[in-house]
Amino acid sequence: MHANEPAPRERVLTPPSRLEIRSMSEETGAGIDRRALMRRMGLAVLAGGVPASELAAGQPSAGVPAVVPKGQYPKDGRLGPLRDLNGYFPFTPPRSEAVWRKRAEFVRRRILVACGLWPLPDTDPVAATVHGKTDRDEYTVERVFFESAPGLFVTGNLYRPKGAEGRRPTVLCPHGHWANGRFFDHGEEAVGKEIENGAEKFPIGGRYPLQARCVQLARMGCVVFHYDMLGYADSAPFTQHVTHGLRDQRPERTSPERWGLFSAQAELRLISAFGFQTFNSMRVLDWIATLPDVDPERIGVTGASGGGTQTFILAAVDPRPAAAFPAVMVSTAMQGGCTCENACYLRIDTGNIEFAAMCAPRPLGMSAADDWTVELETKGLPEIRQLYELLKVPDRVEGKYFKFGHNYNAVSRAMMYAFFNKHLRLGHDDPIVERDFAPLTRDEMTVWTSGHPKPACDDDAEIGVLRAWDRASEKQRRELVPTDSAGLKKYQEITHGAYEILIGRDLPAAGDVMFEPIRQEAFSGFQRISGLVRNTARNEELPASYLLPERWNGTAVFWLHPEGKSALFQANGDLTAPIASLVRAGAAVGSADLFETGEFRAAGPLTAARSVENPRQIAAYTLGYNHCVFAQRVHDVLTLVGFAKHHEYQPRKIHVVGWHEAAWWAAAACLRAGDAIDRLAVVSDRFRFASITDIRDPRMWPGAVKYGDVPGLLAANAPRPLWIANEGTSPLELVDACYRAANAASAVTLDRGSGERPEDAAPMAERLCAWLLA
Repeated sequence: MHANEPAPRERVLTPPSRLEIRSMSEETGAGIDRRALMRRMGLAVLAGGVPASELAAGQPSAGVPAVVPKGQYPKDGRLGPLRDLNGYFPFTPPRSEAVWRKRAEFVRRRILVACGLWPLPDTDPVAATVHGKTDRDEYTVERVFFESAPGLFVTGNLYRPKGAEGRRPTVLCPHGHWANGRFFDHGEEAVGKEIENGAEKFPIGGRYPLQARCVQLARMGCVVFHYDMLGYADSAPFTQHVTHGLRDQRPERTSPERWGLFSAQAELRLISAFGFQTFNSMRVLDWIATLPDVDPERIGVTGASGGGTQTFILAAVDPRPAAAFPAVMVSTAMQGGCTCENACYLRIDTGNIEFAAMCAPRPLGMSAADDWTVELETKGLPEIRQLYELLKVPDRVEGKYFKFGHNYNAVSRAMMYAFFNKHLRLGHDDPIVERDFAPLTRDEMTVWTSGHPKPACDDDAEIGVLRAWDRASEKQRRELVPTDSAGLKKYQEITHGAYEILIGRDLPAAGDVMFEPIRQEAFSGFQRISGLVRNTARNEELPASYLLPERWNGTAVFWLHPEGKSALFQANGDLTAPIASLVRAGAAVGSADLFETGEFRAAGPLTAARSVENPRQIAAYTLGYNHCVFAQRVHDVLTLVGFAKHHEYQPRKIHVVGWHEAAWWAAAACLRAGDAIDRLAVVSDRFRFASITDIRDPRMWPGAVKYGDVPGLLAANAPRPLWIANEGTSPLELVDACYRAANAASAVTLDRGSGERPEDAAPMAERLCAWLLA
């Protein structure tokens, strides 16, 4: 310890006086934020505590103890540059098969949570409309559409080889961001240049390269389904502009009553274009595996660019594809620039190389080009090879760079044909030579005709799909509400599995957290120690204050507040009444300035979270690669608790108290801390995540509404002793149901007293302290 080191210059963080509160509450028309007022009242009212002189033998420091030198901030790595899609995303091969199985399950769950598909939605058998057959020399082409979910359509063309008997190998062909998607026409001039530089061989195949691969695979004896990504060609009801080109948030689509894709409301429910595309691909598998001429054990998937993303994501989350060939997408560099390739939580601590590796031990082929995939053969492919070698199937992975621009040209397609010929056991001799063909016209390809008119693709249709999806999710959540211990186990498997991703952190390991005292003061009966809690493994640093009683009873209480550690003290440094009560009773009390609170914030409370430099205002570009502020504050609670748990003077009990906004950081931290935390007390601000309308709101926690909002967060803590105050008459049926299912209904104390008025707050705090000390 460094107790004798000189203290830094002090910076006083002063809560408002009672006079200031009175003047604020009497203002009219000034737009005072009720929750902000409540937070400040919580500090000021409880400051009617015990002067330090009554507890201290010596002279206390004036004001709230500061830790960081004036004009400086904590040396916390999270204040540095944000990670974005253009970062570096390497893959570290696992040490053993067992390690990989565990890691693969976790990454699969991360993708499904990011997609809004955890748990997988309830579905009915696909009722596809197949019509308008076109006959070609060796194959036929039919038009297909079906609803994957209410109002959401999958559209495409089904190629079938002629003369084939029995069940046939099948290849799914999602496409990337080619102009007009499935209807792509490269043009005569462009294809001439492609033939000249060796990228293409034929004028038709080069002009219609998306059709070319479908035709050749059909000629090789495969059933092929070529389907639209959201917003392209026949896709309905989302438009290409909304799903792929949206740049700005749409104020008219952000309210809790009427919201669209990419809004805060959608993100709070983990509803995204990326999720819908992934779900569509899974529904394609559901459907095509039922066709009488399809061998469900020999289904491959291939697509390029954005279609490559769809390919490796489908193979990662669904075991049914037997082989996958993502073209010009797998890379340690750029991860996918479109809104349809990004989702909140998706690439935190992982990336496309690992996603592609999730195909293992199934066959995986990859092509690279003069784009972000140019280094595949030296960065990414060797590590994936190591995994396949570990799994004893080294012959099932291949990757090759071709010196062309971003493409799925004849050279890359030839590699793909050979790959599927081998791994789908097509039985052709190599090399497989592509031949030209009679292309389909747009009229022959489109699924919408006079007999099958295209559904509406307008704002109401967009909103309708999202609301129907949300209602189905709510119904599924209601059906999971437990009534007994078996139901509780299933409920917690789902919710805790989701919260593990949403929170993204566990308790730190022993030795990962250290404390550097900056100021240590002795008083009669206790010591006040202020310093820096450092999570060295994460490069994170928190200004903290600890109050250590002379006769410690083995209980540690973490007192968390949006204003940080200043909530322990009055403006002059005296302890607030409840803190003095806890210390007198022998409890050690600690608090800290969690990320972007207290000494992190010279300019006052954070009002808007940072975002990456991207011209498009989409949450996933930031929160698909970085934890949100809410989760980072939860991490800090875990750091504090982990430090206490592993301290040499191990406490017998650790309790966590969260006030107002900090209540929900505390509740979330408890989910990952397990039995390290004995009791949780929350003093509510009656906030609900569903009220958020701004993707940069610091309280923004994607997925919070999907998993039950605040009541869901509290319910997931069952059977931990829980004290809830200031919820008013809010219904908490979910909390009650989970605790009853855990046979722990008596573990919940619901204090219906209001903490908003000064005359109510002090008695409530007294009841809280009594509960903590019981």
